[in-house]
Amino acid sequence: MHPTEIPVRPRTLRGLDALGRTLNRVGWKGFALDVETLLASARRETRLEDLGGNAFMPALKLLVDSIENQARLSPFGRYFARRQLVEVLMHRLRMTDYRHQHPEVGEQQIRRPLLVLGLPRTGTTLLYELLAQDPAHRAPRSWELDDPCPAPTRSLGADDPRVKRCEKRMAALRAMSPGFQAIHPIGAMLPQECLVATAYAVHSVRFELCFDVPAYQDWLTHQDMAYAYQVHFEILQHLQSQQPTERWVLKSPGHLGTFDSILQRYPDAMMVQTHRDPQKVIPSLASLYANMRSIATEDLRIHEIGEQVLRTWSSYLDRGIQKRSEQPDKAEHIVDIQFDNLVANPIDTVKAIYRHFELPLGPETLRRMRHYLEANRRHRHGVHRYEAGTFGLEAGQIESAFKRYSDHFDIPREK
Repeated sequence: MHPTEIPVRPRTLRGLDALGRTLNRVGWKGFALDVETLLASARRETRLEDLGGNAFMPALKLLVDSIENQARLSPFGRYFARRQLVEVLMHRLRMTDYRHQHPEVGEQQIRRPLLVLGLPRTGTTLLYELLAQDPAHRAPRSWELDDPCPAPTRSLGADDPRVKRCEKRMAALRAMSPGFQAIHPIGAMLPQECLVATAYAVHSVRFELCFDVPAYQDWLTHQDMAYAYQVHFEILQHLQSQQPTERWVLKSPGHLGTFDSILQRYPDAMMVQTHRDPQKVIPSLASLYANMRSIATEDLRIHEIGEQVLRTWSSYLDRGIQKRSEQPDKAEHIVDIQFDNLVANPIDTVKAIYRHFELPLGPETLRRMRHYLEANRRHRHGVHRYEAGTFGLEAGQIESAFKRYSDHFDIPREK
């Protein structure tokens, strides 16, 4: 087994942090991370006032407090956190203003969305991008959620200014965390995950991925997500308001544990949950956290990451089992897929999903899916190396934490 590749912060980040500390010594107070300053900055940059209500404010206050008091941010990390939060608020301001100017956005219908859910590292990206090959499907691209206003009227090419702006940001992220691309490829034109959309509601596991915020995440794990899916719904309405969409195909690990909230907002939703041996998933997921968090902190506490990943994702999976058992009459809305079957027979797996939901699957869609598989072979961005012991995790801990999940779905052990 290869040792886990612990992320090393690039020289540029270390230099920016050194500069920040020097400026602190001569009186600069750094980037402010209080709610009022963040709100004022977003309003100043957009010249807008209406945030679309205040339902997100309790979550924002808790998140900001958790970032400030728990995340151990470096000088650059403070900028990184501030920019993320200000941009979330700017998106809210601009989309609220756009909806005021275009009330027809609120008339958009979202019919039979197809959602992929599962632990990260269980084949969700493979399945998501395969399903996105269907001409009847539309997956939100990274640039659309990164720069949503005005609502797009068509699919954009790589030379469009909005796509270029997003790709520049993605390139910066890849440079700040060089190991991230091998774990989870990112790009302006790639389908994006719903954890970015639910961040507009400040109800997203995206923040735990980027920062050490245990108080916020413990709160989020047990929240009713109805508000998050209302915001999610409004974003889809916005994106399709100028570009007719037959069906959305969506993905997020954050959909785990929200079976009830999804069906409350999307009564005709179709869901696919992928499953894999947690012994393989959890160390890989901890490595993903470590690579992302290394951007914002010089104090990367590897063993704490292991504990947090174990706690967060076992809770989400147990909650998912509970929510599904509470609505047995809704069982036809979700189909379960084993990782081994998906990787070994991706086309057959897709055919089974289409049969379950009685969706048409024509030869052109199959041709496009096969072409995708040929063009996107595994490990094309490098090999991701990891092991549980690096994060203070033992096989017995993982097995115990996920026993209910593994037993319930009869998850096979991987060698």
